[in-house]
Amino acid sequence: MKYISKIFYILLTSTMIFSCSDFLEEVPKDEISLNQFFTTREHAYNAVNTLYRNGTAQMYFSSVYSGNRAMFGQYMSGFFDNEYKGQEPHIQNAQQLTLNGNNTDDYMNGIWSDMYRAIARANNAIKYIPSTPGLTDAEMNQLMGEAKFFRGMSYFYLTRFFGEVPVITEPYESLDDIYIGKSSISAVYDLIVEDLKFAVNEAGLSDNAMVNNGYRITKGAAATVLADVYLTMSGYPLQEDHYADAATMARMVINSGTYALLDNDTDGDGNIEMENSAYNKIRKEEALADEYIYLVEYYVGISSSGYPQWTYPVAYASAVQYAITNGGYQPTDEFVWGYDEENDLRIQNKQYFHTTYTDGDGNVSTFPPTPYIWHDDQALFETANSGKDVRVYSYSEVLLIAAEAIAKSEGVTAEAIGYLTQVRDRAYWKMDTNEITNSLSGLSTDDFITQVWTEKFRELPFEFKLWYDMVRTRTYPLTSENGSGEIEFVDFVGSQTSWQKTLQEKHLLLPLPERELQRNPELSQNPGYDQ
Repeated sequence: MKYISKIFYILLTSTMIFSCSDFLEEVPKDEISLNQFFTTREHAYNAVNTLYRNGTAQMYFSSVYSGNRAMFGQYMSGFFDNEYKGQEPHIQNAQQLTLNGNNTDDYMNGIWSDMYRAIARANNAIKYIPSTPGLTDAEMNQLMGEAKFFRGMSYFYLTRFFGEVPVITEPYESLDDIYIGKSSISAVYDLIVEDLKFAVNEAGLSDNAMVNNGYRITKGAAATVLADVYLTMSGYPLQEDHYADAATMARMVINSGTYALLDNDTDGDGNIEMENSAYNKIRKEEALADEYIYLVEYYVGISSSGYPQWTYPVAYASAVQYAITNGGYQPTDEFVWGYDEENDLRIQNKQYFHTTYTDGDGNVSTFPPTPYIWHDDQALFETANSGKDVRVYSYSEVLLIAAEAIAKSEGVTAEAIGYLTQVRDRAYWKMDTNEITNSLSGLSTDDFITQVWTEKFRELPFEFKLWYDMVRTRTYPLTSENGSGEIEFVDFVGSQTSWQKTLQEKHLLLPLPERELQRNPELSQNPGYDQ
């Protein structure tokens, strides 16, 4: 059973009022003041519960026309398109690489404000939970771990997008020091690591999967994010060697025994049943506990998912129960070229993507590849309401993080090869496991890591991680139209995207919203975006 009804919109009055003078002594009737909140156990839970729908989660909220915010980098990469981009300026500016602090002000301000709102709420919780009456030590540690998880996640998104950002760790309870300047990227990551290490090591979080833990943050989720943080710190812009740390965190998740890759079902002759492939099991949300490590929860009637509306192009709205459909996340040819069209199950029709629709009379029509992984049959053809959850981190990503981190810190070991083989083995439906393993054995570290990057390109399009990897590695995945799935990783700076736009050094970061620069005189625009 889902628990979103217990954690969604808990703080009905979400803003706590802080009086700046003593003359106002009335007890507020419609809002919770500072001296009224954190006075019961329920207040502490409410303060943390609201974080599940703020900050990070808002990156994955859907709008049928504009996509979600996590897609922005994917649009910049040139590998994904949106049929409604003509009316969505942020998509045009992303694809044409014309973005700046003015023409993306509203969009970037949404990301900036939502992350700092979540940080402010987390800071409040972190300060006052320890003194809240009625909490057991175990409850206090758990709630502190969840609050620090979400604060760390918010800063992780902020620094990957904007680089140096203000580090704020205390609640705003007065107008003193309201203008905070940027902290170094290293300082931002120091806080992220500190927060996530607490969540992993000290919070007593559950060893169960999230879906078996009332949809609350688990030790596996915290360790997975920390592994990703360490991997990112090892690349651009910090370039600190934390590969061994990333391997340690990834191994913690792998060795927990909580997660596993779903298998492809086969018939009596050993042939894969396409409707019951691992990818269709994921689509139908079978055994979510195995594959989903950290997710954003949806629930029909409370917070429905709009993702099924992106599974058909605009022209097919009349074929479904939704009023509108939109190819809001359609892969370009250059992205599709990254798959071996013969041997990769993920690129076959009705696996990751689909290209056909059959009407009630049996007539088949075709359209460009469009996401199938979010295809909710009941929502599309019966209810126009979906409760499908959205993956942010999957078990396959942990395996790929482990493969890269181990190769960089220990060499191309049998363990590293085994993790990459697991991901590739279920995708390469016409190849034997030993054949895959043998093809990876004997590779140099650089060549092996290129294979890991290649598999991340193919495996994780729906977790929206491609842009982050491009920035982290400062490489651009150049695909070939020969159908082999070959990918060459070339320098990020100077590469041309599918839209024939050239990536520049400045594009490794995004512009700060202009309104934030006007509000806070201690901030400055990122290099290359000055007007």
